[in-house]
Amino acid sequence: MTTASAPRPHEVEQAPSQPGYLVDPYKDWAEGEGIPIHLDFGHDLLALETGLWERYGAKGCFAHTKGMGDFMANYVLEVEPRKNTEVVRHLYEAFFFVLAGHGSVVVRLPGGAQRTFEFGPKALFAIPLNCRYQIFNGSGSEPVRLSVTNDAPLTINLYHDLDFVFDNQHDFVGRVGDPKYFDGEGKLDTFNKDSVKVQNIWETNFVNDLTSFKLYEFEGRGKGSMNVNFVLADGTMHSHVSQMPVGRYKKAHRHAAGTHVHAVDGSGYSLLWYDGDSDFVELPWRHGIMYTPPFWMFHQHFNTADQPARYVAMSLGSRRYPFISLRRKSAEGQGAVSVSKGGRQIEYEEQDNRIHRKFLEECAKTGVPSQMGDVFDEPAILAIPESELTGVIRNPQFDGPAV
Repeated sequence: MTTASAPRPHEVEQAPSQPGYLVDPYKDWAEGEGIPIHLDFGHDLLALETGLWERYGAKGCFAHTKGMGDFMANYVLEVEPRKNTEVVRHLYEAFFFVLAGHGSVVVRLPGGAQRTFEFGPKALFAIPLNCRYQIFNGSGSEPVRLSVTNDAPLTINLYHDLDFVFDNQHDFVGRVGDPKYFDGEGKLDTFNKDSVKVQNIWETNFVNDLTSFKLYEFEGRGKGSMNVNFVLADGTMHSHVSQMPVGRYKKAHRHAAGTHVHAVDGSGYSLLWYDGDSDFVELPWRHGIMYTPPFWMFHQHFNTADQPARYVAMSLGSRRYPFISLRRKSAEGQGAVSVSKGGRQIEYEEQDNRIHRKFLEECAKTGVPSQMGDVFDEPAILAIPESELTGVIRNPQFDGPAV
């Protein structure tokens, strides 16, 4: 196994730009905001250094990742005790995941109405597009820290006009949604019902607590796996929460870049690798950890705790507005189809023996028995000589174009 801090050999270094060419307006904007910019494979968002961010009147930093891709990014906001942010608005979408603290949000809607809601740790919310909003920390002793996943790179690079993005007066009335959505209420829809590709979708603007929110069976990603998809503020960005049961893990899969994966609770690890790799990249699993698998890099999540483990993922292309073809295929269920059949998932019987061997070894360390004996001959896997657990990682192959 390898650590995740070094650049991957598949990544291409960007050539320095010449005046008037190869311009990156989002990068220029981020560098001009005057707050720390962190770049790594993944981050512990609870530990990142922040600095005063004049735009928000609070502390912040950019949490950029090597797999963020062209459209998505993340920044951290920190509101000190008894303080609040400035009133802000922006033309990019943003999902807010509460890392720590308690507070409230005031959203100023088109027409002058206001909505206020209170949040605590592990809440998730979205501000309807281009609405003015302000975040308050009501605690006298504890800061509020928020992870803000957004499509600012897409928006800023598209328009390359900061006044248009941050001082646009247009009201998107149709994006506000039902007033009850700010109270944590919502609407459940389901499609692909009675299939391993089932999609359960909860539409809202605010989820009070991701650790207790109701999830639904999603056997397509592994026995006992559960999840729910979100449509937040009628957005083009996607989010879903998934849960791994005790003693089990998810099937490996791959997709487009820019999916920001946040560990919500539990403990364990994730493995990542490309076709042709001989070593895995390993990342820890605990609340505060966030990473983005690079484009088409396999990744797999493992629960070695004595309780179920949840994560929340955010990316471009919602179940309502897929936006890109790969996300549309995900919504149609192609993400739960084996690579050997043209999909993006590795079935358990197709995976490299090193993967389950490591899981058994990690479970032995935590004292949590594996519940995967219904799938694997675990004594046989433990008996494999170390000399046979080397070389290029075994993945299923498909002769045609994968989707």
